[in-house]
Amino acid sequence: MTNPTRVNFTVNGVPSKVLVEPRRTLADCLRHDLNLTGTHVGCEHGVCGACTVIVDGDAVRSCLMLAVQAEGGNLATVESLGSAESMSVLQQAFQDNHALQCGFCTPGILMTAHALLGREPRASDERITEVLSGNICRCTGYIPIVKAIAQARNILADASRGPHSEDV
Repeated sequence: MTNPTRVNFTVNGVPSKVLVEPRRTLADCLRHDLNLTGTHVGCEHGVCGACTVIVDGDAVRSCLMLAVQAEGGNLATVESLGSAESMSVLQQAFQDNHALQCGFCTPGILMTAHALLGREPRASDERITEVLSGNICRCTGYIPIVKAIAQARNILADASRGPHSEDV
């Protein structure tokens, strides 16, 4: 048995201190210690992507990362995107395109897409499809999901140009 270790990081903009066993995964820490249950755990082997969160700007599988490895990090979970009353552009696009399906894998897909659009705001539809290959959804297909991410990409691109961009 090992002694619990104190881990400090920022999650969804809130500084957090957690006392964890060194072998506790980040997914379990987020879900059980911080009650951020939007992060789902599927395969627990890093294959399905349901547990994807953002750590220091990178989409990571929280089932493969130990909580102690997040020391000093800046984390974002699906709870950071928005709420039912105030959805993010990405969440609204998922709703508009019926891309939610059963919803179990949706948080991981949303975080993967959020990280992609943060790094590659002009990601092509092909690039979106390529990046989504790391998230497994067994409900139906990926077409509504790709359409939703592309819609969010276009809305965010239009917003970044501003209201008078055509005047320039």
